[in-house]
Amino acid sequence: MMETARILSIYHDSVVDGEGLRTVIFFAGCPHYCKGCHNPRSWNIRNGKEMDVQQIVEEAWNPLTDITLSGGDPFYQAQAAASIARQLKELGKNIWAYTGWTIEELRENKDPHQLELLNYVDVLVDGPFILAERDLTLSFRGSRNQRIIEMGNE
Repeated sequence: MMETARILSIYHDSVVDGEGLRTVIFFAGCPHYCKGCHNPRSWNIRNGKEMDVQQIVEEAWNPLTDITLSGGDPFYQAQAAASIARQLKELGKNIWAYTGWTIEELRENKDPHQLELLNYVDVLVDGPFILAERDLTLSFRGSRNQRIIEMGNE
């Protein structure tokens, strides 16, 4: 059986979703429901289009860009996201991922797919968006509580 993921969109040539020029895979589905979210349409996994993992990798592949996993929350579809990240990592890509969970919560959850996904992520932007801590001067994150964590997986 083909492995699939629910994807909202794949956006090419972003400069705001991580360092350098990036291709962003927006996963559908998010359990965090952050007040002030810039993409509340992403909360409902049914808003995504079901795509084969191999198709996602092929569409995201670009020799000039690195990869960002966003959403929604890619850790909500961690099994498929880990497969996508593994294949893109094997192609030499630097991978950023955004999640509403903190890294501590992901590790405490002990979900094997979430932990596997963490293994392929070079930079994790963690924590929920908190409207009261929104700061438009921050690079690559929306609120002051969110952290940019170098994972050391390169």
